[in-house]
Amino acid sequence: MPIYAYACADCGAQKDVMQKMSDEPLTTCPECGKGNFAKQLTAAGFQLKGDGYYATDFKNGGSSKPACPPCAASGSCPVAG
Repeated sequence: MPIYAYACADCGAQKDVMQKMSDEPLTTCPECGKGNFAKQLTAAGFQLKGDGYYATDFKNGGSSKPACPPCAASGSCPVAG
């Protein structure tokens, strides 16, 4: 379920609310009770998971090229000579 950020235009109260996408938006402020409680525009938060996605650009400690399997196994590179 997505989390929506709401703010009241009258009292300035802010609240994050977990709602279904099909739920009606909230309009009554839980703090002051007035009807100026509206959704705010926020950046979407998401996380990529699975093979090929890393928290940094380089998985192997900053190496710009991935090690090829023959080089890693033998300690020398048959391609580079």
